[in-house]
Amino acid sequence: MILYLSIIGIAMFVISFINILLGIASWYYVVVAVIWCVALQFAFDGLIALIINKMPDKWFGVDNPLYQVFQWEKKLYTKLKVRKWKDYVWELGGLGGFSKKELKEPDNPKYIEKFIIECNKGVLTHRLSYPIGFLAMLTLPGTSALTIALPVAIVNLFLNILPTLALRYNTPMLMSVLKRLKRKELSYEKQRQ
Repeated sequence: MILYLSIIGIAMFVISFINILLGIASWYYVVVAVIWCVALQFAFDGLIALIINKMPDKWFGVDNPLYQVFQWEKKLYTKLKVRKWKDYVWELGGLGGFSKKELKEPDNPKYIEKFIIECNKGVLTHRLSYPIGFLAMLTLPGTSALTIALPVAIVNLFLNILPTLALRYNTPMLMSVLKRLKRKELSYEKQRQ
């Protein structure tokens, strides 16, 4: 969380400083516009998360092909060393009722399935936030839409790509755990018969 807030704070300062230095607008207009655009990003991201969280879990099930992680993606995540930095990504799933920060019930297939569903919901939330963040450009006039709102939207894009990569990285491992648990469950049921 501190990392994300630091990135946001530094970006706000740099965007404000450059706009003031270049004389794009008065310093107070720049500061207010930057704060406005950042607040809009939080509002847009929060609204999307709220809407996705209200959708039925069955739309995000483990068998949904829209959330399949491909082999080329796994290779990309390895090259990007997602495993090393994924734990530093801001995880706000707990606000929606399901934290994905740690695996609390690794031997419970229903919990693992719910975890995968929540990962899929998170992926859709972040992917929808990519383009929606650029709507802030419509709220500022003229040059400031390009010099203030656009850079803020780009930072928002970056900060939404990171959790998408982390969620997509984790999903195949969770699927493997779920398959193993279901096989174990099936084997146990056969032994009982």
